[in-house]
Amino acid sequence: MNDHYNAFETSPVPAPGPDAVPPEPFRGIYGMPAFVTIPTDDLAASVDFWTRGLGFFELFGVPGRLTHLRRWAFQDVLLVAAASVPERPSAMAFSFAGVLGQVDSLAEACRALRPDSVDGPRDTPWNTRDVEVVTPENARVVFTAAKPFDPSSQEARNLAAMGISPPGDGHGEKGEHARHR
Repeated sequence: MNDHYNAFETSPVPAPGPDAVPPEPFRGIYGMPAFVTIPTDDLAASVDFWTRGLGFFELFGVPGRLTHLRRWAFQDVLLVAAASVPERPSAMAFSFAGVLGQVDSLAEACRALRPDSVDGPRDTPWNTRDVEVVTPENARVVFTAAKPFDPSSQEARNLAAMGISPPGDGHGEKGEHARHR
């Protein structure tokens, strides 16, 4: 037994499927539970790539100092002016979720802006399709989208082996979890 339970309702990410519709960009102000800060030596060029390539929008900025970007709720990035950026991409990556129908267009948009910046799309053993992008700041960003769940797939067996059950299967639901505590 594990302490995991399904809590999909807390996330803006829609249920996976070929017709999944992404939520509208979230323009509300909230206490950010997590965000990434990325130094850039060309704030304008970075904002351009992140907005036109990765689909973020400018929530607010301090001219010449920083720009706060966002896509959906809880997908926040702070681009901060710096004297220089790393010469090579880091081994670390920042991942953000999307829907399957966005994967190809995001890859194409990033390739149009920076032809050698995109790796993928590729399917993962945990049932997602991912695109890895190296931004102008040499940040490694992974755009990930859940694929429709097939309970007879190898990916389903992989998830089950990790103790993750699909939503709605009656196992690990929050109410059931709470009753067993």
